[in-house]
Amino acid sequence: MRIVVALGGNALLRRGEPLSAENQRRNVRVAAKALAELAVDHQIIVTHGNGPQVGLLALQALAYTEVAAYPLDILGAETEGMIGYVIEQELMNALPEGARCATLLTQIQVDGNDPAFASPSKPIGPVYGEEARSRLGDERGWSFVEEAAGQWRRTVPSPLPRAILQLDVLQQLVEAGVVVVCAGGGGIPVIRRADGQFEGVEAVIDKDRAAGLLAENLKADAFLMLTDVEAVFADWGGPDQHAISHADPDQLATMDFAAGSMGPKVTSACDFASRTGGMAGIGRLEDAARILVGEAGTTVRRR
Repeated sequence: MRIVVALGGNALLRRGEPLSAENQRRNVRVAAKALAELAVDHQIIVTHGNGPQVGLLALQALAYTEVAAYPLDILGAETEGMIGYVIEQELMNALPEGARCATLLTQIQVDGNDPAFASPSKPIGPVYGEEARSRLGDERGWSFVEEAAGQWRRTVPSPLPRAILQLDVLQQLVEAGVVVVCAGGGGIPVIRRADGQFEGVEAVIDKDRAAGLLAENLKADAFLMLTDVEAVFADWGGPDQHAISHADPDQLATMDFAAGSMGPKVTSACDFASRTGGMAGIGRLEDAARILVGEAGTTVRRR
């Protein structure tokens, strides 16, 4: 079975932990063991989040004021390489001798006319006070959202992924039996200009939507989104809260989920299951093997 596995941020950083290299590697080592269990009987392709790491690079850049801030496509490429290196190395250590792994920086094309570019909505990076927000807004033209009183975060466009530029290379690696780490953080967002040339853009592609596109394009049998929540819950935080173990895409489409967390995962799961007839699963990293057989998490399949 061919499986695309999307690792949530918890695979690299537990809630409340400092973003140190040691913490990230320790958590990736745990994730690698779970992935290695899947890889014994299945072909896996791995993708991951990068939100905290992009935020860290943005903070570090503030200390160097001699040049303009690096654009998001560059920061995305940096984090994709860094995180991919750690995942690849820990996977090599967890897999049997002779296993082959590779990390591929992945450019994902978006539409330059996507409405998201006119309405930046994706919060990224650190929290700023009112003075810093005003100054950075004037100096860099950034948009912000106030997440709490006096606490502002930068917002950037989050266009839909349209095409994976390295798809042919990915397919060759997968067919050769290589465990590939790719499309990290939603991939590197690029557009095609009128002259046919590609260029990076200031945007962040939703990682679950990008992973879903990857799974569909690679004709995966299953698509797993692994996080620190045991399943998708109906009436989350309400009196009737309960886990959804199995669902049809049409059933989930009638329900509401948080736009900034579970919503994109549910949408990506429904899209994959509807378009391919395959199985999508959402749940905890440590339950990966059980989610695959419907014994844990939430499985989404067309009936």
